[in-house]
Amino acid sequence: MSTQPSLIILLHGVGSSGENLARLGDIWLEMLPGAAVAAPDAPFAFDGGGGYQWFSIAGVSETNRAQRVEAARTAFDDTLNAVLERRGFSGRLDQVALVGFSQGAIMALDALASGRWPVRAVVAFAGRLATAEPLSPPPGSAALLVHGDADRVIPAAETLLAAATLRRHGVEVESQIEAGVDHTISPEGALKAADFLSRRLSIPVQA
Repeated sequence: MSTQPSLIILLHGVGSSGENLARLGDIWLEMLPGAAVAAPDAPFAFDGGGGYQWFSIAGVSETNRAQRVEAARTAFDDTLNAVLERRGFSGRLDQVALVGFSQGAIMALDALASGRWPVRAVVAFAGRLATAEPLSPPPGSAALLVHGDADRVIPAAETLLAAATLRRHGVEVESQIEAGVDHTISPEGALKAADFLSRRLSIPVQA
């Protein structure tokens, strides 16, 4: 079993890789001593070029997105379970946080909203809630949603909608809309997430 108190799993966006988000993990490791960070690659090769994807965005629409997310669950769950086993956190989901960007945020929110992953906390950067009703998030769930109001890929309105929907289903939600920020993780958003993770995982932030 791991001797580290908590595990933060980073979930990258479409066409990217775990290595791309690992740099954020390195910053958080300095701020959240004692935490472990994992940044796996999504299970499928990106069908638009290099990198990986959690599900295909070719021809994706409002009418079929929820079905694609649902179809991606088995491979997503297998990926996370492999990380948990390798890091010694199997059976310790109360000490695990999921942090996703863009498509990774969609999958992180689905993991929470579907009730499959009763983790300690979820952070979603520039994402959307694409999970079909009925939603069944675990009791005591908490999420931070961060989105730039200049996002040209996924509108910030999706985070406002997700926050309202999750709150209606009992999730304790914190949200932040960042002025002038496009489809990215800003330094301010990363600091906000570090503070949220510190509180939820009971790890004091180091300046």
